[in-house]
Amino acid sequence: MPHAIRKNLRRLQAVLFICGALALGYSAFVLGKAYLYQRNAARQFEKKAAVAAPARPLHSNPQPVADGMPLARLEIPRLKLDDIVIEGDTDQDLRLGVGHIPGTALPGNGGNVGIAGHRDAFFRPLRNIRAGDLITLTMPEATYRYQVESTEVVTPDRSDVLKTPGRSLI
Repeated sequence: MPHAIRKNLRRLQAVLFICGALALGYSAFVLGKAYLYQRNAARQFEKKAAVAAPARPLHSNPQPVADGMPLARLEIPRLKLDDIVIEGDTDQDLRLGVGHIPGTALPGNGGNVGIAGHRDAFFRPLRNIRAGDLITLTMPEATYRYQVESTEVVTPDRSDVLKTPGRSLI
């Protein structure tokens, strides 16, 4: 092989190595940031729940929180899913965890509770969810338990699945 071709292949090899290293570094940064956020948000949530516990009335309705702030803890024991739910569904929110979709009900307030997450990140375990699985949504004011009745994969433009019959999304 001529020297010029070998030299160009070495340069290409170096460029591709650098691109691969940058991609891995970026992925590690994004995953690390999400992990640290979840850890910190879990601590904040536990503190908030400990303060709210003594003062909570028997039938309290959850109070809204500011966008980007921890709202609840979502657990699906069989899937080993345990994540903090953030208020909001922006790209930034969904990079850090799963998000409560604005305009949908909060648990305990009646209506459908919408929670969004990336299927290749926090919601990856949901590929194995099935009827009968238990879902726990813990808020500082109360804990709500649900059981999966059925599953359906829908396209992102199907917002009708979030609607509560007789109500419209905000």
